[in-house]
Amino acid sequence: MAVSEKHNVYSHMYTDDTQLYDSSSLVDIESVRDRLTSCVSEVAKWCASRRLQLNDDKTGMISFDSRSNLAKLQRINLTLQVRTSNIQHDSVVRDLGVYMDSELTIEEHVAKIAAACFYHIRRLRQVRRRVGQEVTRQLVLALIMSRLDYCNSVLAGLPTSTLQPLQRVQNAAARLVFGLSRSEHVTPTLIQLHWLPVSYRMKFKLCCLVHAIHYGRSPAYLTETVQSVGASRSRSGLRSSSTSWMGYSLPRLRTKFGERAFSHAGPATWNALSDHIRTVADPLKFRKLLKSHYFSQAFNIC
Repeated sequence: MAVSEKHNVYSHMYTDDTQLYDSSSLVDIESVRDRLTSCVSEVAKWCASRRLQLNDDKTGMISFDSRSNLAKLQRINLTLQVRTSNIQHDSVVRDLGVYMDSELTIEEHVAKIAAACFYHIRRLRQVRRRVGQEVTRQLVLALIMSRLDYCNSVLAGLPTSTLQPLQRVQNAAARLVFGLSRSEHVTPTLIQLHWLPVSYRMKFKLCCLVHAIHYGRSPAYLTETVQSVGASRSRSGLRSSSTSWMGYSLPRLRTKFGERAFSHAGPATWNALSDHIRTVADPLKFRKLLKSHYFSQAFNIC
């Protein structure tokens, strides 16, 4: 995007959604604010010259940092002034359906998804007896499970306590399909429905993304985030670089938090698979084999 390059600001676009971003130390944060203000103002003028309208109400600004640095940012005016509107600094923003908070805990996203799913569960419970089990299952897949699976790769590395609300949603949805009470054990129901638990569904998504990368079916921006073991300069010439050609190297991290990035979580999950799964090139066969593998792990089925 020529406008963002002019103001030395990074940009990322998806259909009609655009993100402008930059990084700096706390000392230079006001400089970043000024460049973002100039960039957004010029984007607004560009839209107006082509009879387009920049929606100020859907424009937000957020900073990602540690809790201590975020506390210091509160003393700095980070408001972006665009035309007659002031874009305030938010603690949570929505990006393509994912709610991101300043500390990237994803707790707000989990809470929003759980609330939306329980809303639909309550509505479906009212018609459960009339539509029957099979129709209820299809409605649950469309209205609830689709929400649990949407962008669930961002859940990588989160503690079990954070994921627990989503698992409660899945348990409630399984009980709804079979008309069970809250006190009845749900594991046999999940097995009968052949539903992977939430944590394994996240691993499933990560492996599918890496599988697409490995067999050349992913976009360039995703492929560039990982590096195969054989292509790693630090491992070139080693025996492992030829015998482990299916694996991907893990980046060096300074903090535990970095393990949640796709560049680490994706290869780590993929490397844990056996070669007889990773060597399956066909996407449908790979998904079927991968689900059976995780299903046996999740429910201790041999």
